[in-house]
Amino acid sequence: MNPRRPIAEPSRSATVRSSRRSRSQRPDAPGLRQTLYDIIFEADTRSGRGFDIALLIAILASVAVVSLETVPEYQIDGEPMRGFLAAEWFLTLLFTVEYVLRLSCVKRPLAYAISFWGVIDLLSILPGYITYFGAVNQGTRSFVILRSVRLLRVFRVLKLWRMMSEADELSAAIWRSREKIIVFVVVVMVAVTISSSLMYFIEHELYDPADSDFTSIPQAMYWAIVTMTTVGYGDVVPHTAAGKVISAMLILVGYSLIIVPTGFVSAELSSLKASAAHDEEPCPSCGADKHRVDAAYCFRCGSLLDS
Repeated sequence: MNPRRPIAEPSRSATVRSSRRSRSQRPDAPGLRQTLYDIIFEADTRSGRGFDIALLIAILASVAVVSLETVPEYQIDGEPMRGFLAAEWFLTLLFTVEYVLRLSCVKRPLAYAISFWGVIDLLSILPGYITYFGAVNQGTRSFVILRSVRLLRVFRVLKLWRMMSEADELSAAIWRSREKIIVFVVVVMVAVTISSSLMYFIEHELYDPADSDFTSIPQAMYWAIVTMTTVGYGDVVPHTAAGKVISAMLILVGYSLIIVPTGFVSAELSSLKASAAHDEEPCPSCGADKHRVDAAYCFRCGSLLDS
């Protein structure tokens, strides 16, 4: 019996591909490392879901602490800052334990450490230690300088993507529609360049330069982008009738173009879901196609499919 034709890569679910890549780091021998791997890296079990929920709560708490530390009233009052510092160190130690556990349970720790998620995990804990040891060794002045490094803790929010199974599917859809998106961006850039050049000529050259908001073409480009996205800050506005006409036309163009990338990605998502759900290999008995990828028998005649 002929082996079944392998399914083309684009037809597989992006989530399945990501799962298989992650399983290549799963230890082969049963034991504590394999159990830890299943809890930390897999979300299909009750313990795995519990770990992800706890990690999500810790990430959100860390982002909240980082945000509250920047409130001026809390910086003046020392009592809240001491509480924030204690909470931050608790979370830093918690994420440190998580990072060590991830390195200890994977098959190739170095490969994970230099991977995207490994670097993100390291960036989520490193600023706290850099700030502490820098302040200890160099005094209070160095602590003031290194406080900005602590803002890198917001990288912890990127850890949320690990718990989103649909993130790989969305990224695959965006990647498959990249050429259309590039064409769209080029069209937008052309429209911005032409409209900003016209507005600079009309508002700066034909109008009083002293009263014009369009002091340069880059300033006009900023206005064109704000206008095309229908944000409209109002800090740069046209004063001439011709400029207002161009502004109205650019707003209409923006309304027409702003939904285009969404249509591209939505179409690719639908295509990915359809191709992942069906296999085009026909049944050897009746010729029916569009079976599920994991189907063993034909849905029409019940014959065993080639495997």
